[in-house]
Amino acid sequence: MTLTTQSLLDLSHTLAGPYLSNFQYPWEALDGIRDLILTLGPTLDPEEYTQPSSQVWVHKTAQVAATAFLGAPCIIGPRTEVRHCAFIRGSALVGEGCVVGNSVELKNVVLFDGVQTPHYNYVGDSILGYKSHMGAGSITSNVKSDKTLVAVRNGGQRLETGRKKFGAILGDHVEVGCNSVLNPGSVLGRNASVYPLSSVRGTVPPDSIYKGPGAVVLREK
Repeated sequence: MTLTTQSLLDLSHTLAGPYLSNFQYPWEALDGIRDLILTLGPTLDPEEYTQPSSQVWVHKTAQVAATAFLGAPCIIGPRTEVRHCAFIRGSALVGEGCVVGNSVELKNVVLFDGVQTPHYNYVGDSILGYKSHMGAGSITSNVKSDKTLVAVRNGGQRLETGRKKFGAILGDHVEVGCNSVLNPGSVLGRNASVYPLSSVRGTVPPDSIYKGPGAVVLREK
């Protein structure tokens, strides 16, 4: 499976596209998300974006529930819905037409356009590609239990990330089933699907269905 940024993500569907294009692997971009938002925010058109608080930019067509928390820095894109009691801890770049649902927590993330995290999701230190979807209760686990650095396993290949915190990379159009856990360093290829109640480790090839450990099948065309 190819794990490069260009093979996983259509960079035309995020404000972070030019930034992400600088990296061979998308997880290499995680350290700079905060600075990226702080650079992008002041360049956004004030006729289109409001600033409800310092270092927080919200498009005027976005719907943000009064009970949602928007931590700085963050950008909320056009026609995005941030629902009741969502908790955006900061360093979150949320694209156009996204859903950040009830009691969802985001931290140090890029959500491409059309991403849905609609119900009780935790997404931290992760990048979610165009129109990817996290089923209810599915989460990214971004720190290993032994607190060692995260490596990405791709078949017999082991790629050291040098990061203590790294959740998951979802390629474009990925579907994650309800109540699944994406363990640290999970990378899901474009159009991959994950069965509900799964515990995913390593990589899932594009156009495939993850049914369980050792049970990954190609999607029928």
